[in-house]
Amino acid sequence: MSQALARDRLGVLSVIMFALTAAAPLMVVGALVTTAWGAIGVTGFPLGFVLMAAVLALFSFGYVAMSRQLTNAGAFYSYIAQGLGKPFGVAGSFVALLAYNMMQVGLYGVFGAALSDLLKAKFDLGVEWWVLALALWLFVAIMGLLRVEVNSRVLAVLLAAEIVVVVVFDVVFLANPNGGSITVDTFTPSSLSGPAVGAVLVTCITAFVGFEAAPVFSEEAKRAGTTVAAATFLGLAVMTVLYALTSWAASVTIGPANLVDAAKQQGPDLIFNTAAGHLNSAWIVDVAHALLLTSIAAGALSYHNTVTRYTFALGRERVLPAVFGRTRARSGAPQAASLAQSVVGLVVIVAYAVAGWDPLVRLFFWMGTTGGLGILFLITATSLAVVCYFGRDRRGENPWTWLLSPVLALLGLGYVIYQALANYANLLGVEPTSGLRWQLPLAYGVVAVAGLLWALAMRASRPHAYRVVGLGAKAAGVLAGTDHGSREAVSR
Repeated sequence: MSQALARDRLGVLSVIMFALTAAAPLMVVGALVTTAWGAIGVTGFPLGFVLMAAVLALFSFGYVAMSRQLTNAGAFYSYIAQGLGKPFGVAGSFVALLAYNMMQVGLYGVFGAALSDLLKAKFDLGVEWWVLALALWLFVAIMGLLRVEVNSRVLAVLLAAEIVVVVVFDVVFLANPNGGSITVDTFTPSSLSGPAVGAVLVTCITAFVGFEAAPVFSEEAKRAGTTVAAATFLGLAVMTVLYALTSWAASVTIGPANLVDAAKQQGPDLIFNTAAGHLNSAWIVDVAHALLLTSIAAGALSYHNTVTRYTFALGRERVLPAVFGRTRARSGAPQAASLAQSVVGLVVIVAYAVAGWDPLVRLFFWMGTTGGLGILFLITATSLAVVCYFGRDRRGENPWTWLLSPVLALLGLGYVIYQALANYANLLGVEPTSGLRWQLPLAYGVVAVAGLLWALAMRASRPHAYRVVGLGAKAAGVLAGTDHGSREAVSR
């Protein structure tokens, strides 16, 4: 066992694979956006993707600058701890664990539902969604214990095939516009207005989750400084093009006025049914269905790797039990952290199966978008942390990087948070009086307060551990000299 992740195993392309497959382009357009069209009833997702990409690009300048100063698999947690203080860092780590776990386990729901429908339609086989979800769970659990570059290679193959299919669909859709002419209605402000605008923007944030993953793998990256920066901005650019272009192309061929009703009737099959209507080769649509499933599987694996590295970082710094801060000697993978995340996934699948809850809406869409809200909170807190961190010491960074871009990002993110919380019922597609509109967002407040209290308890009872909160790989060396009972005074 070791307290360090495997070094120098991931290049720029490998890190981008983790980012893009967490975002899963085919899954976003083929499952998330189609479900959102039906649940929210707003068509302006292409414009929403462009707007959120602009805000996230502003955020990324300061985020990448922080990654140059702090190399830590905990990323958000580490940056918030160093910028806003250790108690807020621990609170942020608890929020991160909840958010990423929600997004990861939500994918089991859409995988099971999509594959169950496909088996029924193609082979007249009736297989329960949760049986298929457990098959994916087992695959992810095994892969999570292997060498990180093995995961990267698997993701690379899946992503390449996925992007090819998405591009083919885009060409087919734009070549067959509804009514005979191409429209840009879904890029106009009128397509993204009203009380549901916050719901659309949070859904778009959910789609982009993964772009921020590069610093999470910084300890395992070659030339971490340049790799993280390149992977972050390139990943964001590729996602923006794929999401905006494909959702717009789909609206062109279906017709903006028909999107909501068609999505309500067909759900995740909308994109594939539409493509099948224009293509003479049915096998291409069958391949696309298969790649949707591999896209979901790749996303689940990528999120699993992100969750386990956050858990590893917290275990290494004794915020969580030390057993989570160890890696397997042969693979360099965080074994206990990986197994813990697998247990969480298993419990959720079993709970939903026993309760008989809808895996598509209640597991995939509700958990996924609520997870996206949590990431939105973390991005906002990190933007503030960047300003505070470099405000104390510029460290050679220019004003645009450490002040102007983070402040502009804060303004945009604050607006999205306000709209999202004010209209959360629209996001979930429930009645305005439903308790879920405040219960799900409140979960982040609960875990954040728990994190604050836990940090204060650490400061009082385990000051040696509190002192290394947010230090990353340096924490192991410091703790090695204090685990024998040293209780030196600490600040903050």
